[in-house]
Amino acid sequence: MAESLLFSVAESVLGKIASPALREAVAIYNVEDQIHELRETLTAIKAVLLDAEEQKAKNDLLQVWLDRLQEVFYDAEDVLDELECEALRKQVISRYGGVKGKVRRFFSPSNPLVLRAKLRHNVKEIRERLSRISTEKVQFGLSVRSADNGGVHTHSRETTYSYVNKSDVVGRDIDKEKIIEMLIKPVDDESLSVIPIVGIGGLGKTTLAKLVYNDDRVKEQFELRLWVHVPKDFDLKKIIEGIIEDATGQSLNNLVTQQLQARLQDTIKDKKYLLVLDDVWSNDSRRWEELRDLLSVGANGSKIIVTTCSSEVAFIMGTHPAHNLKGLSHGDSMALFKRWAFSADENHPRPELLEIGNDIVKKSQGVPLLVIILGSLLRTKDEERYWAYVRDSETWELAEIEGNFLPVLKLSYDDLPTHLKQCFPILSLFPRGQEIWADLLARQWIALGLIRSTREKQALEDVAIEYVKDLWNRGLIQEVQEQELKLVFKVHDLVHSLATSVAQNYCATVDLDTAEISERVRCVAIAIASLEEISNYDGVPPFLRKKTSKRLRAIMFHYQVDEGIKTRKFARTCISNCHHLRFLDLSDSSFEELPSSICNLKQLRSLLLINNKQLKKLPHTICELQSLLQLDVGGCLELGELPKNMNRLVSLRFLYLTTKQKSLQESGIQYLESIHSLGFEACENLQMLFEGTCRLTRLRELEIINCGSLLSVPFGELISLEVLRIHNSPLMSISEKKGGFPSRLRALSIVNCEQVGELLHSLDESTRTLESFCVYDCPSFTAIPEWLPNHTRLREISLIRCPNLWSMPQGIRSLPVLKELCIEHCGELSKRCKPQTGEDWHKIAHIPRIQLDLIIIQWTDV
Repeated sequence: MAESLLFSVAESVLGKIASPALREAVAIYNVEDQIHELRETLTAIKAVLLDAEEQKAKNDLLQVWLDRLQEVFYDAEDVLDELECEALRKQVISRYGGVKGKVRRFFSPSNPLVLRAKLRHNVKEIRERLSRISTEKVQFGLSVRSADNGGVHTHSRETTYSYVNKSDVVGRDIDKEKIIEMLIKPVDDESLSVIPIVGIGGLGKTTLAKLVYNDDRVKEQFELRLWVHVPKDFDLKKIIEGIIEDATGQSLNNLVTQQLQARLQDTIKDKKYLLVLDDVWSNDSRRWEELRDLLSVGANGSKIIVTTCSSEVAFIMGTHPAHNLKGLSHGDSMALFKRWAFSADENHPRPELLEIGNDIVKKSQGVPLLVIILGSLLRTKDEERYWAYVRDSETWELAEIEGNFLPVLKLSYDDLPTHLKQCFPILSLFPRGQEIWADLLARQWIALGLIRSTREKQALEDVAIEYVKDLWNRGLIQEVQEQELKLVFKVHDLVHSLATSVAQNYCATVDLDTAEISERVRCVAIAIASLEEISNYDGVPPFLRKKTSKRLRAIMFHYQVDEGIKTRKFARTCISNCHHLRFLDLSDSSFEELPSSICNLKQLRSLLLINNKQLKKLPHTICELQSLLQLDVGGCLELGELPKNMNRLVSLRFLYLTTKQKSLQESGIQYLESIHSLGFEACENLQMLFEGTCRLTRLRELEIINCGSLLSVPFGELISLEVLRIHNSPLMSISEKKGGFPSRLRALSIVNCEQVGELLHSLDESTRTLESFCVYDCPSFTAIPEWLPNHTRLREISLIRCPNLWSMPQGIRSLPVLKELCIEHCGELSKRCKPQTGEDWHKIAHIPRIQLDLIIIQWTDV
């Protein structure tokens, strides 16, 4: 039997009890006996959990018992976290003293005696609750099981990763040709042609649309090609924003709907365009007609492709008969299955596994996503019994009854290791179809305490990225790309539904007018970003006022919100009602000062205040958040001086700032020894970061954007720096000494910098570790450095809008792992790199992926 999510949570709590940080806290507050009893009880319960999970479908009382158990497990995590937080705070006070101006009354919760009593009471209460629940397990006659002695024993083969998109498209040539034929066929009237592609989830509708969209014949046919993923509610404003952004590269979410409509029509007017509206769910004909009227200003011959699961949507929107996508043939399905289920060096897979795989593929009914995920699942198993277990699982019958494949897909979730079982449900908090940046997801996982390093000195961020790659390898995330060493991916609708299904008692997506949430929910994402359809909104969603919200750990939003949604009242309610918050998104807020009571969120690990145009001040009490890992006040253009005790934020790993200050010397940022990522945006007055001592020895990523007065950066002190981005910032004084850049630099991105030559000169003698080299919008960039080919780890080169570049260095041919070259509007260089005829083509022809002036020249999997 596979480990359940509840089993995973139990292991997580036991792991926390065993951690050095908690052992230290336990000693400080003298609760050793209570914690010992808690561990013993928890271990006894964990031993029968797998049997309980297997039997719960046949016993309603057992399901209730498990629900209560889940609640107390999460409450136990809260209590243990609070214990850790208070111990850490005590260490900081011992090191730096109390925060100036903090009044300590005898009966205040901050009083050490009162605090000790409170913490001991909380631990005792959790232990007693768990003990009561434990005694009830006898009535169910549960058997002791371990995670690996259930119904099927599996042996994992070594898994290898391929960090590029796999070639997973088979059997769609005929479908592709039919759609292209409809696209290039001349039309007799001036009406807008709409071609629907219809099929169940997982069949590959989006993949087919992409094959068509990127075909050379289609590119020649249309002046503009546009792609937008349609929100489930067919939000017209978001669709228009998406079309404009795809056409122009500009994000215009600060405009009202009427302005966006005018901009859309200006963008497409009298141009022959192809627009793909991907994944349409809504059958609201009124909204479609409104969008269609806006799109009608394009030139004659403009066409739209719609992908949808709904025949009704196809009927409402289509002007052509729907192209009904069928499942793959059995032969094509088997070819796809073998590609995922067996490694490339297995020329002759075992016949008995192939036979079982053949039966599994038949049951998959030609659905590519299902074939890929099941193939990925079986790739790591070499025992015939497990393959037979998947083939003979009762979930196939359940899938037929319910009419969808979620029960079958859940086999892949059940096979996830403990750590991924807890992380995977968080994907349900993102909007369907949205691109997800792996590093941002990693910070959410870390904030929620879901990432634990198993190796000494391994950064939590690196562990989290390994988790993402594991999900990729298992087929549970798609469309993975790497940009400047960062991964971005999407989650298929079916996989999103799976994440939502397994997260139903932990995560919820709500609206601004949601009345109440389940008391078992710990993380919420608010889906509505506008007040247009919400009446009587007073600054606080009703559910936040209810007792059921007091256990929330995360409050996030699907989209950038309109002004007036996240008010000071909203912030105060979150702080006063949700004491266990770890992740709080107050981006796009509309208040001048963050409430000083923010210090009461002792367990807060991520605080986002991005793009608050009114924020003028951060309270000094923010420096009491010793557990804070991420603080982002980027885009807060009115923010004045930072608090002077920021060195007390001893856990801070990610800091992104916009400030009016000239220097950050007095803030204490230079003493934040745990910082891994540091960013400065629109700090127009900033002339220097700090002087003298700099302890940012763990800083790995530095970003400087629109800081026009910044004179210098202490690169020599940043001995761990791996990623450097300098955008629209002149850096007027750069070290004259060569090799002034850190020796571990892996990614360099320079945008609109007059000193680009000087910067690159400083890099000359640095250790040859670069993997990504990107230069954008630099007319003063006239020659690619001759030393660039010495960086033999280079995997990506992007040269965008550098019109005075002349030629490629000869040594580019010797780069052994270079996978991708993008050259866009680079004057003579663009001409010299044209395929076959360009003078520099022979230097770059070996590179697997080349894009030249927005045209894909070659793009092969590597």
